[in-house]
Formats: sequence, C-alpha cells, structure tokens
Amino acid sequence: MNRACDVTLPFTPIVIIGAGRSGTNALRDAITRLDGFATWPCDEINPIWRHGNLDHPDDEIPRSKATPQVRAYIRAAFLRIWRQRGKPPFVVEKTCANALRVPFVDAVLPEARFIHILRDGYDVVASARKRWRGELEMPGLPYFIAKARYAPASDLPRYAFSAASARLALRTGKRTHLGSWGPRFAGMQDHSDRPLDELAARQWAACVTSADAAFKTIDPARFTTLRYEDFTADPAGTLAGLLDWLSETRPGEQIAAAAGSVRRSSVGKGASAASAFAETVHQVLAPPMRRHGY
Repeated sequence: MNRACDVTLPFTPIVIIGAGRSGTNALRDAITRLDGFATWPCDEINPIWRHGNLDHPDDEIPRSKATPQVRAYIRAAFLRIWRQRGKPPFVVEKTCANALRVPFVDAVLPEARFIHILRDGYDVVASARKRWRGELEMPGLPYFIAKARYAPASDLPRYAFSAASARLALRTGKRTHLGSWGPRFAGMQDHSDRPLDELAARQWAACVTSADAAFKTIDPARFTTLRYEDFTADPAGTLAGLLDWLSETRPGEQIAAAAGSVRRSSVGKGASAASAFAETVHQVLAPPMRRHGY
C-alpha cells in the first residue's frame, strides 16, 4: 500500500475547504454534476482523513501526522473512488473538518487544488446552531450506512458509539445540544458550557482563521477563494469561473443544469438573529468577517 505515497495520482483532487454550514455541500453537488467530476456517494469522509490519527484530540491534525502510512491509506481511498466512479479527471472531496488542517491535507495530496468557500458568519451561526441542537438532521439509517461504507472497519465501533451516545443524550433530555458537531477545533471542549451561539461562532472563526493562515503558505495557483453569497447569486457564473481556473470548459447548457438546484433563500437569515446574540459572539465573528469584507 505504501506505493500510493510515491505514485502521482492519475487525476486531480479538488478539495473544498469551508466551515460547516458555509455552502460546501451545495458547491460540491453543483461541481460534480459536471462531466468529469466525481465524488463519494456520502456526505463527508472524516473517518478516512482521521484514520491513523483517531486518538488526536481534535480535527487540527498537524502536517507532521501525515506519516507514510497515513498518506498511503488516504491516497489509496482516493484511488479506489476514482476507479469506482469511472476514472474521471477530477475527484472532488468535501469534509468541513479539513478547514482546520489544510497543511495536513496538502501533505497527503500535494497534487490537490483547493476551493475555499466563505459565508457570512452570522448566517453560519444561525444555521449551525440548528445542527448543534440535532435539527436539520440527515436521513437516519441510510445516511449512516452510506458513510460507514467508506469508514475504516477498525474505527467503526468508536464512531457508532459516539453517534449513538450523542443522540441518546438529546432524546432523553440530558443535553440541549450535541456534545460535538462539525469541525472540532483545539480547546472546543473548554467552551462546551458556553452559550450555543458563542460556541458556533468560535467554531466558524477557528475554521476560517486556520484556513486563512494555511493558504498563505500554499502556491496561489493551487487555490481559489469564493463567497457563498456570490455563488448563490450567480451559480452558473461561479461554476464557469471555476472551470476556467482549472483550464476546463463545458457546454453552457451543462453548466446551467449543474447550477440549477442552487438556491439563495438562506442568504441573510442570520442578520435578523444577530441583534439577539451576546456581545461575545460579535467579538468572535468580527475579525475574520472584516478580513473577508463582510
């Protein structure tokens, strides 16, 4: 298996980087409706990314943890899905926790191109807190079975126990929100007793700040940044721009069809809730929002 470390991948990995509830799903789904772009038939593959580092306390896995064995395992997983999906020129991957470990991802996939998608922090907090409360849940058993297909068998018991325990605590009223949801930034447990809006704000800010720092060290030709608001306002134009960045072309009707399911209805919903947020939430959101012109 270690040969996967040494062999250049026969396709280009496209890694979407973004905090949870930032439009990563919508972007991945639109891109992979285009010919030549494929992805996993499940939501995220964090178990693949964390294999070999499952005991690391959070998702901020450092570059040094990309050992030859870890790199070989993850690269082999990309090769398998590439073969299963018909050997397309591009394999698209979206796992929100990767926003906290871009250097690690870069060490595993030096061939990758990155798309960093950003969204207004207030909109993210308004949406993310629903997921933290167990709302907006994905379909139950089929969703977990799809993810389990691509999780390392040796790691499955820990994931199953963690998921079951978290949801049981919600259903029995022991907790008002999940103990953990989305990317786990360093020290997240230290904030677990804070108001949920603040926890969601810190999670978003950690993802954006970590990704910003990482992309300062990566060749600018290998990544591009876009805003969710621009993507939803002109999804076809955004897809055309991404294709141009990749030196690819597709027929206009194919681009329009791929963009057809993108909706703008969720943009701005956080503004109406912002007045009720504690001052701490505004303080946490302000620096990364200013950096990106929000």
